[in-house]
Amino acid sequence: MATARSEIDAAAREFIAAQRVFFVATAPLAAAGRVNLSPKGLDTLRVLSPRRVAYLDYTGSGVETIAHVRENGRLTIMFCALEGRANILRLQGRGRVVEAGEVEGGDEFAALLPEFGVSTPPLGVRAIIVLEVERVADSCGFGVPRYRYQGERDELAAWNRKKGEQGLREYWGRKNAASIDGLKGL
Repeated sequence: MATARSEIDAAAREFIAAQRVFFVATAPLAAAGRVNLSPKGLDTLRVLSPRRVAYLDYTGSGVETIAHVRENGRLTIMFCALEGRANILRLQGRGRVVEAGEVEGGDEFAALLPEFGVSTPPLGVRAIIVLEVERVADSCGFGVPRYRYQGERDELAAWNRKKGEQGLREYWGRKNAASIDGLKGL
């Protein structure tokens, strides 16, 4: 049976910290638009407060999450136990996209970076996604199989190094300017 609350409590915070992968779900307002579900990892998510989380958004082949969040703010982040006791945890609320150097509201991007243990963004980070949590819900997760963590992949970091700063900016201009449904991206 699912249990819901309005804040991330100590048990939820501990569960989140133990997960090595999470999933981000968004959708455009248009009924014909495509729902997006993206896996994330690489130790990129931080619980900032009982009602606020953020994650580093690395360059990807698409820009659906950024486009959908910009359009309507709806965002769900899901964690599921792949090891240990079965559990699924969803954080639901309103998201915001914080790009490097955005003028509105000061440089929130630079202010958030220390939460991730850095003062400059890692190569390939295009934004920080902030979720203002409205609902925290657990469910059983009994149907989720068990997997063993074997380590992080190094392909993304290698790809980012190969592209370099200028190459990444060019890539964003070509591949991350708009979503597959034509919504504004980067």
